[in-house]
Amino acid sequence: MADVQKGKPILQKPPGYKDPTVPVQRNPRAPPRKLVLPPSFHQKKQRMSFRRICCCSFCILTLLLVTIISISFAVFYLWFDPKLPVFHLQSFSFRFFNVSVKTDGTYLNVATLTRVEARNPNEKLTYYYGVSEVEVSAGKDKEIEFGSKNLAGFTQAKHSMTSLKIETKNNQLVEDGAGTRLMSRYKNKDMVVNVDIRTRVGVGWKGWKIRPLNLGVNVICGGVTLKTLNGEMPKCTINLLKWINIH
Repeated sequence: MADVQKGKPILQKPPGYKDPTVPVQRNPRAPPRKLVLPPSFHQKKQRMSFRRICCCSFCILTLLLVTIISISFAVFYLWFDPKLPVFHLQSFSFRFFNVSVKTDGTYLNVATLTRVEARNPNEKLTYYYGVSEVEVSAGKDKEIEFGSKNLAGFTQAKHSMTSLKIETKNNQLVEDGAGTRLMSRYKNKDMVVNVDIRTRVGVGWKGWKIRPLNLGVNVICGGVTLKTLNGEMPKCTINLLKWINIH
């Protein structure tokens, strides 16, 4: 008042001036907004989680199944000690062998008698054989057919031997030169003979048949000359499942 009275003007505060003595009041910040995801994102996440659970469950079940099968096979092998059957070409003979030359070609009229020995070397297991298809032929490439025959199924107990009797006959047209060669090999006993057996084998124990082991088996005998058969019984080859060769 003294200054006003003395004629001195009052100084005006500039625009935007803030008095440092007055406390500053700050406006409260608004809470951050929560990000709202679209519904399609949640569905996709749920689908991915469901697929992951299914995949994990499938892997666990597969692992358990493989483990159970492996343990069962190991117990079966250790307990039974399974051995494959053993086959030998016991004998081979001709009931008649004739080559005749006619106006329309050369004919081979032949009848054979073959015996194949089958042994079961197992101490606990029994073999059950189904119907067997047998083919008898001559030549390294089995180019001459001597006929075929079906054998009835049979059961082979543990530590037993069975002799299979196979009789075949055939009358076929052959090349003129082939007939002459066959007759020469027949007389000199240089003819190579072959016996092929296709059958199915099941395994049993004390009257119980194990159906899963009903396997297809090919037995290949021969590939030797008649001279060789006079002094020994050659062992046959077993072709199991068409991809495992066991001699």
